[in-house]
Formats: sequence, C-alpha cells, structure tokens
Amino acid sequence: MKVLSIVGARPQFVKAFPVSRALASEHEEVLVHTGQHYDEEMSDVFFEELGIPEPAHNLGIGSDGHVRQTARMMTGLAELVEQEDPDCVLVYGDTNSTLAGALVAVQTNRDLVHVEAGLRSGNRDMPEETNRILTDHVSDVLCAPTAEAVRNLEAEGLGDRVVNVGDVMYDAVLWAREKAVEHSDVLERNELVEGEFVLSTVHRASNTDDPDRLEAILEGLAAAEYPVVLPAHPRTKSRLREYDLWELATDYLHVVEPVGYLDFIRLLDGAERVATDSGGVQKEAFFLRTPCVTLREETEWVETVEAGGNVLVGADTDAIREALARDDWSYGEGSPYGDGDAASLVADSLNRL
Repeated sequence: MKVLSIVGARPQFVKAFPVSRALASEHEEVLVHTGQHYDEEMSDVFFEELGIPEPAHNLGIGSDGHVRQTARMMTGLAELVEQEDPDCVLVYGDTNSTLAGALVAVQTNRDLVHVEAGLRSGNRDMPEETNRILTDHVSDVLCAPTAEAVRNLEAEGLGDRVVNVGDVMYDAVLWAREKAVEHSDVLERNELVEGEFVLSTVHRASNTDDPDRLEAILEGLAAAEYPVVLPAHPRTKSRLREYDLWELATDYLHVVEPVGYLDFIRLLDGAERVATDSGGVQKEAFFLRTPCVTLREETEWVETVEAGGNVLVGADTDAIREALARDDWSYGEGSPYGDGDAASLVADSLNRL
C-alpha cells in the first residue's frame, strides 16, 4: 500500500519516526513535511537525530494565521496527492497540518488514517480541539492512544473505526531515553546537575500572546527552588521582547535556544520537574516519571492527572509556585499508553482499509 504521511511540527516528527520504521517492511511511504515548523532547530534536526529519511516533499509553508496557513497547506497537499496517487493519507495529532491533510484526503477520495485519534480537552477555544474533532469525524481508521480516547470516539458514534494501538510517543521515548544517555551532553553544556533543575516549555498561543498570562507564568517559574531552564520557542522569544518581559525572563531563568529531541529527552529525564503548556511534553514527562506542572486549565491527557503525575495550574502565579514545591507525586499501576509497540499496531491497522 502506498501511504502519504504528513508531518509539520515537532511532536509529529517524533511520532512519525517509529511509525515510518514500522511501515517500511510492508508499505511504500511518501513523507511530506508541510513546513509548519520551519526553523532548523525546530525541524531539520529532528529528522537527522531520529533517522527519519529526508521528506520526499517540503511545502515550506511557514508561519501564518490559521486560515491562511491551512488553506496554503491544502493547496500544496492536493497537488501532491494528484502527483503521488497514494492509496491512503496518514496524519498525526491535531495541528493545522493534520486538518489540512484530512480535508484533502476526503476531497480527493483517499482513505484517511488518524494517529492519536480521540483526544478531547473539552475546550473548543483551542484550535487543536477543533482540528482533532474534525479529523476524527472524516477518518476511515482511528488509531487511538488510550482507552479514554476510545471511549470518546465511541460516544461520538465512531466506534466501528477505532483501533486502540497505544501511544506512538511511548515507542519514541523508550528509544530516545537510552540514546540520549549515551550521546547527549546537554546537561554538561549548560552546567546542570541531574535532579537539581526545572525544565520549562512555553509556546501555546493562549499563553505567549497574552502579556498578563505570560508575565504570571514567568513570575511563577522565577519562584522555583531550583534553576529553571527554558528552551525558548521562536514565538515565545518574540513575545517576551514585544511585551518587555525579556529582562524578567533572562534575569530569573536560563533561557536557551531550542534543542534537538535527544537533548530535550535528556533534559526532561534529568529534571527535578517540568513546567509546560505542551500536550506532548506532559506525556513524555509521564513516561519518564518526571513530575509535570501544566500551564493550562485543561488537558487531553487526563490519565497523567488521574494517576497523580501531572497537575493543572493555568497561568496562576501562586498555583505555579505551589505546584513546583509539592512532593506528593504518583504514577499509578500499569501503563495507560500501551506497551511500546504502538507503531507496529498502526502499521497493522492499515489492513482495515
């Protein structure tokens, strides 16, 4: 089967590499990079580190408003579908790249497979929530990462399309943790002591584009007992300067450039805890048993909260400060995200088409 796989952002690169390896034995894959993340540190380095073949096509879309970005992706992807003539289109997660790929697949009469289907945060103000709901409802095969995701899809009448494969990011983290210990010197380069620093990531528009929320988050992080390392997303750096918060950030936090995947996993594994607004980092922290403070009011990864390894604090300075100081963390029994063989189950799920 010829599979057109679409990626465009860091978490999708991570999800794609174990799936691409699993597909290689029985299928022909054409990997397409939309260019949604176009900074070399945010994109090219992931393909190099993870051993993903260079994408056959890069649309080079870059940053733009949601409507224009999605429309440009759809135009480019429609041309590629006509050119490559795939049997199915495979999309990951909940970005604009995901939605664009899904709509093009449907409108060109191609089967659609959605990896990481069924997630719901309950917040329709999040563009990601809209993207994932629309993509799920037009997909032919829904590869769900958890039992909760399966229940969400069944409640929406989509149960006959669902396969519970587990989480492909768990596959990736199991591989990357071992490699990172062997090959990453990021702790030494930044003069960090394992277990004696906090890692933070802040990139979600609801936080970076609201100066009051961004300042509250910085003040909460500044109160941490340990040094805080902040690999700064390009949009975050831009907003810090625009809102006159750069001095506050650099005075109290160790602001660094974005890092590669292996370096990031090494930081996350070595951190005393992490404070993030990323969905993917919440899971990665859970896999690595690093306590997670989530800078959002809701999460699609409810299992991490229910187990006790993640706490939602929003952009409340006091709540951030208190969560960073707490020590009552737990991770429950078993693994709600599968056994680390999700990629092979995704490949097997194509047999349903």
